[in-house]
Amino acid sequence: MAVYTRVYDTYADAEAAVRDLETAGIPADDISLVANKYVSEEYAEVADASAAASGAGLGALAGGGAGLLAGVGLLAIPGLGPVVAAGWLAATAAGAAAGAAAGGLIGALVEAGTPEEEAHVYSETVRRGGTLLTVRNDTAEPPVVNAILDRHHPVDTGIRRTEYEQGGWKQYDPAAPVYTPSEAEIERIRRRRQSS
Repeated sequence: MAVYTRVYDTYADAEAAVRDLETAGIPADDISLVANKYVSEEYAEVADASAAASGAGLGALAGGGAGLLAGVGLLAIPGLGPVVAAGWLAATAAGAAAGAAAGGLIGALVEAGTPEEEAHVYSETVRRGGTLLTVRNDTAEPPVVNAILDRHHPVDTGIRRTEYEQGGWKQYDPAAPVYTPSEAEIERIRRRRQSS
């Protein structure tokens, strides 16, 4: 099964991609979303992973074709703490043993076929306010899935890695202090990018 992964600076961009994927016939069961908790006003004030939901029923659909976004909720992922998440990858990451391939999200991404070097950038981007979107699919044509994911302004992970490294970053560190975005950053990660 092919796996497609992108990370977005805004939750709104990832949310729009999810809607387009579902409209194109990709089942919600094949889509996963993991976002920094600050994308949600409801969860932004949750201080630690113990306050997060256990993930039971994660990604459950509300019925009537509501889709993946209806099942989004708070989940604790080892190394990231509380995140807003839904879907198969999020459930795998929440259940991953802390020692597996650097734990949590990295372990789940690597298990799904993502190169570990990329998994570190994806995880760090989520930690700093981004939203990860992953699709597993063997029925839709790869160009269709890639076109949908790419039309919603994904982060160029090569450029992002370089930016992080210029600041002294080497790889995702699950023991790093929790990143707390500024109010301006919180506004950015919640809103849709304005097209020019």
